[in-house]
Amino acid sequence: MSTTLETATAEAPPTKTKRSGRGPWRLVWDQLRAKGSARFALVTVALLILLAVLAEPLSELGGWTPEEFDKRAVDPYLGGQPIGDFGGIGTRHWLGVEPATGRDLFARVLHGGQVSLLIAFTATALVVVTGTLVGIAAGYFGGRTDTVLSRLMDLTMSFPSLIFMISMMSVAKDVNRILLITLVIGLFTWPGIARVVRGQTLSLRHREYVEAARVGGARPWRILTREILPNVSGPVIAYTTLLVPGMIATEAALSYLGVGVRPPTPSWGQMIAESISFYETDPTYFLIPTAFLFLAVLAFTLLGDALRDILDPRGGRS
Repeated sequence: MSTTLETATAEAPPTKTKRSGRGPWRLVWDQLRAKGSARFALVTVALLILLAVLAEPLSELGGWTPEEFDKRAVDPYLGGQPIGDFGGIGTRHWLGVEPATGRDLFARVLHGGQVSLLIAFTATALVVVTGTLVGIAAGYFGGRTDTVLSRLMDLTMSFPSLIFMISMMSVAKDVNRILLITLVIGLFTWPGIARVVRGQTLSLRHREYVEAARVGGARPWRILTREILPNVSGPVIAYTTLLVPGMIATEAALSYLGVGVRPPTPSWGQMIAESISFYETDPTYFLIPTAFLFLAVLAFTLLGDALRDILDPRGGRS
């Protein structure tokens, strides 16, 4: 539990806390609900996650799989343009169809969101675990350990990450693309959170309770897990939420450039790239995946900003 959370608990009225049984995380939840932007972000994030988790049954409810062609939904005499207004939106295809192929956009957007969020969450988890472990070790042990790990952070951050991501994804052929994207993004992103955690650890390692634990004979692992880690958890959680929209955008960018998720597996970035050829004749095909991508990035960004203001106010905007 972070120092910020402990302070928030201490400042809460004692009678109210005792009567309602509110813990520090309940106070965080109350502050999130008090902000209009945070409420919008929470609802949007919950809805997007729910749609991604239920992509398969919802697609079956709509009557189409993401790879299934519907030639009756496009006009072969007009270059495969969707039949009907707004890209073929109707009771048969709830969000219209893909030009030329007639694939259902509702099913493809749901499964594309499933892929995008899976990569974003998995890559974020990898980055947070790696960065937190490296940052705590560098900040607590100091000396040569700190020097080596800090130079490793600097070296990794000095690489032009997008160029290396594109190169590595282009070279790899017959591999699991989702796993590869996750590892490649994680390889270049962990130093950011490692530096944040290192700075927090440096400010905590000489606190009274850490010195008391050290004098009492506690081993370094116990001190790190019982004294240091709980007190850096607030900034880590806030930073984690801010990482997710960047991961979503990075995956979309790689897929847009043709080096990310490959067909027939759908992805928002891939769909946007394919829609460029039809944006003049069928703008709906471009707008739908773009709107989902925009909402996902916006919602996670707003949620991350709100959590940072609550959990790590000293690290927020000046």
